[in-house]
Amino acid sequence: MSRTSFLETVEEAVGGIEDGSTVLVGGFGLAGMPFDLVDGLIRQGAKDLTIVSNNAGNGEVGLAALLRAGRVRKVICSFPRQSDSHVFDGLYRAGRIELELVPQGNLAERMRAAGAGIGAFYCPTAAGTPLAEGRETRIIDGRLHLLEYPIKGDVALISAHRADTMGNLVYRRTARNFGPVMATAAATTIVQVSGIVPAGSLDPEAVVTPGIYVDRVVAVEQRHYTVEGAR
Repeated sequence: MSRTSFLETVEEAVGGIEDGSTVLVGGFGLAGMPFDLVDGLIRQGAKDLTIVSNNAGNGEVGLAALLRAGRVRKVICSFPRQSDSHVFDGLYRAGRIELELVPQGNLAERMRAAGAGIGAFYCPTAAGTPLAEGRETRIIDGRLHLLEYPIKGDVALISAHRADTMGNLVYRRTARNFGPVMATAAATTIVQVSGIVPAGSLDPEAVVTPGIYVDRVVAVEQRHYTVEGAR
């Protein structure tokens, strides 16, 4: 029997997300961004959030809209600034939002470690840089390594292509990005998909996220944005 709940509306899907939650948000820029779930979170009203994502929003949509609404206390990401990250840039310069900068590989591995139950790990990336200041290091095989701790989410908001009625997920091309690792790292994983198909319809070899990691699914009409359209 599936543990996954299939919901009719985005409002139901994001219901119960609490103030102060750590929310993992899938997407690599605009690719794979769960726009409908993020918009639903804005309407839902949770505040004082810590957002973990690859970047800090594009233009005025998706994650940038959540930041603009004043709901985010801290962002943990790899790329906080790009040509259209003016919402985050303004908030950060005004001292209204915190930033924890994490190299991209470390970001993915810290979430993977959370999903795998790994207590911590050593990694050479960022060792010897300002990002390592005040943190534990160790020489391993003659090279300086930095101790990294897992990133666990209270909630993950991700976008997949399709789900079956057991909650198994397939993704579409690069929209896969951070979704699979975030699904394993959160206490509650909420997924928007373009369609739900009967169990057995998906090629088992194509399933990336097993339904055991998926708590809530809602089908939406997927929206697509370009960088220019996000401005």
